[in-house]
Amino acid sequence: MTMMQEKIEELRRRQEEAYLGGGADKLAKQRKGGRMTARERVAALVDEGSFDEVGLFVTHRSSLFEMQGKTLAADGVVTGAASVAGRLVHLASQDFTVAGGSAGEMHSIKVAEIMKASLRAGSPFVFINDSGGARVQEGIDSLSGYGKVFHANVLLSGAVPQISLICGPCAGGAAYSPALTDFIIQTRQAQMFITGPSVIKQVTGEDVTAEELGGADAHMVHSGVIHFIAEDDQHAIQLCHKLLSFLPSNNLEDPPLIEGDRSVEPNPVLETVLPEESKQGYDVRAVIGAVVDGADFLEVQEGYAMNIVVGFARICGGSVGIVANQPLVMAGALDINASNKAARFIRFCNAFNIPLVTFVDVPGFMPGVEQEYGGIIRHGAKLLFAYSAATVPKITIILRKSYGGAYLAMCGKDLDADRVFAWPTAEIAVMGAEGAAEIVFRKEIAEAADPAQRRAELIKNYRDTFSNPYVAAASRLVDSVIEPKNTRFHIAQALEYERIKRLPRPHKKHGLTPL
Repeated sequence: MTMMQEKIEELRRRQEEAYLGGGADKLAKQRKGGRMTARERVAALVDEGSFDEVGLFVTHRSSLFEMQGKTLAADGVVTGAASVAGRLVHLASQDFTVAGGSAGEMHSIKVAEIMKASLRAGSPFVFINDSGGARVQEGIDSLSGYGKVFHANVLLSGAVPQISLICGPCAGGAAYSPALTDFIIQTRQAQMFITGPSVIKQVTGEDVTAEELGGADAHMVHSGVIHFIAEDDQHAIQLCHKLLSFLPSNNLEDPPLIEGDRSVEPNPVLETVLPEESKQGYDVRAVIGAVVDGADFLEVQEGYAMNIVVGFARICGGSVGIVANQPLVMAGALDINASNKAARFIRFCNAFNIPLVTFVDVPGFMPGVEQEYGGIIRHGAKLLFAYSAATVPKITIILRKSYGGAYLAMCGKDLDADRVFAWPTAEIAVMGAEGAAEIVFRKEIAEAADPAQRRAELIKNYRDTFSNPYVAAASRLVDSVIEPKNTRFHIAQALEYERIKRLPRPHKKHGLTPL
């Protein structure tokens, strides 16, 4: 055997050792627990044969706490570049079989460096999280590593899409990196929290399980931290694939344009969605499904702040961001959580050149002491800010109610909507006719011989006068009153006409969102 052959054999041996991660027994244990290994997740995510690994032989530099001479394969994280559906992505996948996937100094440096490579290349970054947290044997060096990752998250923010998959534990400071990314997909086998159940029990006396504290349902329903729930690793990867399909690779590109459904024929189904009773709820997703290509709608944060619906779809093959009030929940009223959910989604779409289509059926902002004390003024202002700051094409369709400040917050004409369409059923006013009559005609109602009858007459008079789309159309606050069946046609046409929209803004570093 020549010297070269010996060196090649040594290389292959080292590669095989690194590919085994924490060893065959730990890989088997990972699979037995219903989870894929770090490298299996990478292989499932990327196009076959496309993965170019970076940092296979990186290892720690620690010599304390029995770390001297201890080898950690790839330092517990797989990093590199690959293609997904033919498009470049950069990624990192933590390996729980190697020291519990703990993040040490070199582990985090690997992640931060591949993130910066993503920024240089203008490609999305995907981070698959499966880690017990900071590597305590490395002390503050592990914290320094976290800081590098957080800083890189912020550098990438708004420049390239960032997607986090939570496929195992994600505890302590590690949870802040996913929180700094654009979308989080969490599996039902994973938990994510800053402080674990045992510490909470010690400090506050509260008893809570890891699943109750940081499981997927907890973060979807209560905290609103995550955007999608996956049943398992494979499902998480499928969701990641679908999400990427709607997004451009970076902020300098337009969203992907596929062949799609180019038909814009009238859809009579839209004329049967609204109930006869104006106060009765209905599922706004029926409207969305009847308008977008193939009824294909990827809803984001489906289980959180369900009084508003956000997500991605296509119209004539082009990606759009959908925002819609949901009359089935809280009558579609806007509250703190709905304002935050929608504002964040709008900001993402604007950063990545994705047009916004807004369906409006909103009775107002949610009243109540809890909302006021919680800062509904500040949080509602985020929605106003997000729409006003957005320079992408903005198309608004008023389906039914659009009252008060919520009319403006849902991208009215005065927030620079490019097109505002209204169905004939639209009611656009400062407030509902019932409330307005109580204020405007209070004295007249009180002095009437039959107050109830007079009240009903005056409510009808107010509604006939103001609560219809034609008054707004006369004041150019509505561009067109349209037949519901033609909604897709009007949206598609408006998006085409606004495709090359250019909107100058004052020179400044950035606006100050009312956080």
